[in-house]
Amino acid sequence: MPNSATEPSASAFAQVRAWLRVAPWSALAELACRAGYVARGFIYCSIGTVAIAAALELTPRAQGSRGVLEAWAHWPFGVLLLWLAGLGLCAFAGWRALQSVFDADRQGDSLSAIGSRLGQAVSGVVYGALGVSVFSLIDTLEDLTEADEQEQTRQAVASVLGLPGGELLIAAAGLFILGAGVGNIIQVFGRDFCKPLACDAAITRWAPWVGRAGYLGRGIAFLPVGALMLMAGLKTRSRDATGVGGALQMMEGQPYGEVLMITVALGLIAFGVFAFIEARYRRIAVDEVLEPDGFSKSLNPAR
Repeated sequence: MPNSATEPSASAFAQVRAWLRVAPWSALAELACRAGYVARGFIYCSIGTVAIAAALELTPRAQGSRGVLEAWAHWPFGVLLLWLAGLGLCAFAGWRALQSVFDADRQGDSLSAIGSRLGQAVSGVVYGALGVSVFSLIDTLEDLTEADEQEQTRQAVASVLGLPGGELLIAAAGLFILGAGVGNIIQVFGRDFCKPLACDAAITRWAPWVGRAGYLGRGIAFLPVGALMLMAGLKTRSRDATGVGGALQMMEGQPYGEVLMITVALGLIAFGVFAFIEARYRRIAVDEVLEPDGFSKSLNPAR
């Protein structure tokens, strides 16, 4: 997809139309991947906005991804928003599959690259499951108020704990979430946020700071979620488990909790905004996977 920020919009649309004619599968796949980044951006911006409202006592409590999606259902055109979110999240899961299985980012097979691709694979499963759950919400809109997100998380953990070896699965999930939180924080200091972007110098001056703020906020939010999930597995006690919404709400009870909660919420909003930036400017070379001998490269010299 054309990524140069200096091209006139008319020229960009003309190139997209030409691209759809010449390499339709890779064109549609890339547009779907970009839609996935948009869906992720809206969800994280919503989580952060609701958390700020909760800190200011404008809404009862913070919510995670499931909670904000349920809230969307009560908005005007809520069902349409849920359909778009579900399709976008499934598209993002597909992009994660291309990254992890087919190495669409050409990370290679080094130890660090394999670790990154495994993380992308798990991310794809998580986003895919969330996307599928959105469609189940559409079928059960009348039941959305039966249990809040915190209770749903505990019920899901309790059902896993009831399986043979379930406590090990929950503990492993907690360790993974903890690792994801630490990994997000490490990326703040070691990642080149501009590397995957094809944009002009003006955007590269401020976009990395948005990315750093976003990954820091997301990492901090993940740490208590992972720690509590680990404890739930070790103690075989589902009531210890919580999601991102519950973790944000717990921050409010700490010293200077409102300030901490708002700060992390702003970081989550920044993560959502960076997802929008990636939706527009990220290099997404799906043609190299789907049509390695295709013609879309000539239409996208930014790759």
